[in-house]
Amino acid sequence: MKKFSKADQKLLAVWAVTCAERVLPIFEKVKPKDDRPRNALKVCREWIRTGVFSMKEIRGASLASHAAAREVKEKSEAACFAARACGQAVATAHVPQHAFGPAYYSLKIISLNPTNLESRLRKELSWQTKKLPKHLRKYWLAWQKERLPKELKKK
Repeated sequence: MKKFSKADQKLLAVWAVTCAERVLPIFEKVKPKDDRPRNALKVCREWIRTGVFSMKEIRGASLASHAAAREVKEKSEAACFAARACGQAVATAHVPQHAFGPAYYSLKIISLNPTNLESRLRKELSWQTKKLPKHLRKYWLAWQKERLPKELKKK
């Protein structure tokens, strides 16, 4: 597993939050009064800003967001994936590789609708890659190659 510097870990966290924020409205439309996924992003942004790491707070925010995902899954798979994206984003403070989770769950949301799927996946992957600092892109591309299911990969 790649060891990232704290500075790069924070850059990955900024990217993860950016990816998760794009899909958060999907969750909030289904569960407007449930702030657990939004709180996960707030906790992550606070860690990015201060560098102060509390495992209890980071883990709690991540687990709460994933609990929200489980609770909404039967009602909306897209909302479930959006909450999972937020839970993964905050977990980046603990393990940098969790940063790839929000991008992955964004692609999963897109894959729920087969209309123009290849084009929409290509567009999202391009957006995600452009938002990531250039020196970190190779890790996202390697992660895609290694872990992204073939149906979600660019054609």
